[in-house]
Amino acid sequence: MSLDQPLNSLGFAKPPADTRVVVAMSGGVDSSVVAAMLADEGYDVVGVTLQLYDHGAALAKKGACCAGIDIHDARRVAEDMGFPHYVLDYENIFKDAVIDEFADSYLAGATPVPCIRCNERVKFKDLLETAKDLDADCMATGHYIQRKLGTKGAELHSAADAARDQSYFLFSTTPEQLSFLRFPLGHLPSKDATRELANRYGLQVADKPDSQDICFVPDGNYAAVIEKLRPGAADPGDIVDVDGNVLGKHEGVIHYTIGQRRGLGIGGLADPLYVVKLDVDKKHVVVGAKELLTTRIIPVREINWLGDVDFTSQPEWHVSVKVRSTRPPREAIIRPLSATEAEVELLTPEEGVSPGQACVFYETTGSRILGGGWIWRGY
Repeated sequence: MSLDQPLNSLGFAKPPADTRVVVAMSGGVDSSVVAAMLADEGYDVVGVTLQLYDHGAALAKKGACCAGIDIHDARRVAEDMGFPHYVLDYENIFKDAVIDEFADSYLAGATPVPCIRCNERVKFKDLLETAKDLDADCMATGHYIQRKLGTKGAELHSAADAARDQSYFLFSTTPEQLSFLRFPLGHLPSKDATRELANRYGLQVADKPDSQDICFVPDGNYAAVIEKLRPGAADPGDIVDVDGNVLGKHEGVIHYTIGQRRGLGIGGLADPLYVVKLDVDKKHVVVGAKELLTTRIIPVREINWLGDVDFTSQPEWHVSVKVRSTRPPREAIIRPLSATEAEVELLTPEEGVSPGQACVFYETTGSRILGGGWIWRGY
């Protein structure tokens, strides 16, 4: 092979036919387009779909990312485009690494984000190692995020389409993982562009609706899932104000989230009340005025830092942060306490900051993700 062989679209100095890429295929339109596009470009594509929970139960569900119908859809795309496809049983790994922690943290009064843990502990860990075992040069996914090469190596950047950006869910991607990963959809201007590509490749999933729910909570009923995983979790208790005065009764702390206003069953008051704290030990749902939801200081741990220099090399980092996936980044100051812990000060206080959510760090100007961590308690 010539030393001046140009780089292919995945960044390798060899022809696409000599470049093996494992594509993580959920059965949805995004990952299907990635697989079809790379196969069409002549890459040595291997499709892999993960079976993450009970397949029999999955067959009856719609709108969740790894249900039985989705496995069938992924297999059909592979057949149509002419590349091999494998289904791997990750049910035990998924339960141990994602579902059990989800249940336990929810019971502890947190608001967990299991999709982040799935990327961190399953897709970008075990599946990525499987891709290497298959002698792949890289692994590609349908996530809307960009990988760019900087002076210190691969960097993570927000998607071109802010409405589709998934950087909040990928902050824990390590530099080592990022060197092996590819995100071919991150530069696209819109989801419509993805569906146009699906139609161009003749994919039967071109008009398939997006998944809206956590894959193992297909109807959005978190409490029902927790009760099934942890029988007896829905113990009744008291709804109290911040001074401990009993205002009503509840049927289980797991039915409530920080910031909730509706469904408290304590009407007749002059001013609306919001859930401001969940005290699992006392079985108390604590309610108060809206201003009590406002937070300026956020403790963060399990930090994954993606900056070019050591996280603890300076006392403060002036960045923007997201404390919910649906909110825009806000200016903040990060003060490192160690390589993996910090105090984040929001320049403008936010409402509804909840333990169990992620706090993701961004450059104040530009699109680069600098990492993030987990909000672990309230102030």
